[in-house]
Amino acid sequence: MKKPYVICHMVSTVDGRIISENWGPREKTKAYSAIYEKCHEGFKSNAWMCGRVTMEANFTKGLKPTPVQPTQPITREPFVADEKAKSFAIAVDAKGKLGWKRNKISGDHIIEVLTTQVSDDYLQYLQNLSISYIFAGEKEINFQLALQQLRNLFPIKTLMLEGGGNINGSLLNAGLIDELSLLIVPIADGRANTATTFDVSEYLPRKKAKLIRLKKVKQMKHDVLWLRYDFKSK
Repeated sequence: MKKPYVICHMVSTVDGRIISENWGPREKTKAYSAIYEKCHEGFKSNAWMCGRVTMEANFTKGLKPTPVQPTQPITREPFVADEKAKSFAIAVDAKGKLGWKRNKISGDHIIEVLTTQVSDDYLQYLQNLSISYIFAGEKEINFQLALQQLRNLFPIKTLMLEGGGNINGSLLNAGLIDELSLLIVPIADGRANTATTFDVSEYLPRKKAKLIRLKKVKQMKHDVLWLRYDFKSK
């Protein structure tokens, strides 16, 4: 299957929690974020992807879409809004709930990954904003199909997968991750029922735990540990 090389890049506590609201003073979390971004920039990738919840929390700030009535029905075909775009922010938004003010995040052209259940009104809304979109499934996202389209329709060879836990878990379960870049912050969270690096949804068929190979370890500032793993078999 032709797809981008997928690097899951995440930061978590020593017990795997990824929600930072309980991690102490803002100065600390800002320092961890700076390390995360510096490591991200070290990879040769022109695309990053995260789920709707992560997008809402960090980028759209809960903005609701303003649907636009199209003049005619819209076919469920990919829409490439900017053929000259070189870098991409990919939002997994199965039901079309994200609101946008523009078609870029820090210069990266937005691509929405949708299911065919999304309304024509929402598609017209995205088209009016010049936001690209693809379809990958009827009700649930088929990530294999999504990655194939992202590779074939856009110049994306390496993709940074950056959460949340459910989207990471879905790609893990489907065997679509090639590498894990994990920053461990020196915090024991301990909260129950909170997102972790990989959360496989109950509706997905259960598979055996994945054995991965350690390829690099590096101690960073502020007692952060950077672990790199290869998903290829030994």
